[in-house]
Amino acid sequence: MKKDLSILAIESTCDETSAALLKGGREIVTNVIYSQIEEHKKYHGVVPELASRAHAAKIATVIAEALQDHPIDYVAFASGPGLPGGLMVGRVAAETLANFKNVPILGVNHLEGHIFACDFEATQVKNRLQFPLVALVVSGGHTELWYVRNYGDYKILGRTRDDAAGEAFDKVAKLLGLPYPGGPQVSKQALLGRRDAIHFPRPLLPGTWEFSFSGIKTAVSYYLRDHKNFSIPDVCASFEQAMIDTLVLKTIGAAKKYKVKHIAVGGGVAANSLLREQMQAAARQQGIETHFVDRKLSSDNAAMIALAAYKKIEYADQTGKPVAKNINIDPNMKVRNWRK
Repeated sequence: MKKDLSILAIESTCDETSAALLKGGREIVTNVIYSQIEEHKKYHGVVPELASRAHAAKIATVIAEALQDHPIDYVAFASGPGLPGGLMVGRVAAETLANFKNVPILGVNHLEGHIFACDFEATQVKNRLQFPLVALVVSGGHTELWYVRNYGDYKILGRTRDDAAGEAFDKVAKLLGLPYPGGPQVSKQALLGRRDAIHFPRPLLPGTWEFSFSGIKTAVSYYLRDHKNFSIPDVCASFEQAMIDTLVLKTIGAAKKYKVKHIAVGGGVAANSLLREQMQAAARQQGIETHFVDRKLSSDNAAMIALAAYKKIEYADQTGKPVAKNINIDPNMKVRNWRK
């Protein structure tokens, strides 16, 4: 395996069109991201057809900006889970580029990328993710807990049964008339309110590692219906606290159950300041180290896809096994173990 192996990766699973060039599994040479927030803002959520059109319109420009004149050894893309139209745009672009450059193509799981992105937080090799660990993937479309034995070796402990955490934030923001995307707006308002002003439920689902956030959203809706003179900051602060309590308690509980000393948190909601503060504090009390993705890499981006691809290539090189290409797109893709 080349020491300076270069991978051009593409991310188009939802509402960011991104391409990145990763060199040597560590150096992010470029990471270009085109956000579709303006296209979806008036709908207070992602419209799949609009997302597909935006990906198709921007993908060539984004790839050209990321690639520039750099030579590449692989092309990688996120093959799922995600919106079907966006996934297809990413695959076609990846296949076209791979054929033009005469290099292999590799599909990777978008959710693996969110966890692998935590590896970019460290500048020293000795500070990279240490296994085994419990990983929390928390974003607008996904909320999952994993037990991670190594790169490519996972046990899925639980998923959300309904809304993802980021989706719940956006829906509560819409109920309150706050702009999209709602998560940052709710957190901004929460800074002005009291976190103990209103008691919203903490859906811990005892006996499982699964999540369910639709009940919290419904509780907020009922509160707004029954209280005409409510305080937006108090509602936001109390709602955010209920969400963060649930995420922290479930994650720390899983870490204790599986006797791990490391937790990794990736995904867009990992940028939430209260989550970072309270997860780190709770983990510290248990002697557990927490690895959060850097905020600038918490939302969907192609650098995380490139690193996930690099890990698969590295493992194949070390074992002499062929790389699992996985180039068929799958909107409902589940995480599969490729380290066997």
